[in-house]
Amino acid sequence: MNLQKIYSELLNNIGFSANEIHQKWTDLEKAYSKKSRHYHNLTHLKEMIESFETYSNRLQNPNEILFSIFYHDFVYSASKKDNELKSAEYALTILPQNVNLNKQLVFDAICATQQHQHNANEDINWLIDFDLKILAKDWDDYKTYLEQIRKEYLIYPDLLYKPGRAKALKHFLEYEFIFQTDEFRNLYEEKARRNIEKEISLLI
Repeated sequence: MNLQKIYSELLNNIGFSANEIHQKWTDLEKAYSKKSRHYHNLTHLKEMIESFETYSNRLQNPNEILFSIFYHDFVYSASKKDNELKSAEYALTILPQNVNLNKQLVFDAICATQQHQHNANEDINWLIDFDLKILAKDWDDYKTYLEQIRKEYLIYPDLLYKPGRAKALKHFLEYEFIFQTDEFRNLYEEKARRNIEKEISLLI
């Protein structure tokens, strides 16, 4: 998958010039390639875009959702709690005034990737599910994911990290559903819950 090509075509479609597209891609690539990003990086974007390409025909606003995927983790610091809000704000600042895109939907979609809770907008529910699909990977891949997340939180000792991570994971299990679309629930709900339960058992 050529991320730059997909990104460039999207920005071209919504009204960016070639020079702007090149600069914006450079900024995006730099942000997602920081050494501190072991999971929230370009590989994560690729996996989300694979899901997007599979289900884009189910979306009312595919350009908005694709743009939101590219920017949903643009700002990411393990010690901060407002990454999604800051990413959403940044995403809007780079959009030209006359851009052919629903800015409110982009803002709401990126912010929704913080809580991952059911949204009145079905496009946003698809985005949330694309973001959480990692939870339903085969155990070896899931184990790699949890190790990558741990590396991103290395500033915290196990004494703080383990109970914090376990608490966050238990929140998912308390939801009636982890996934927001029927499609993803049917395919991935059971497996995601098993993975989360197994990770919690390793943390406590």
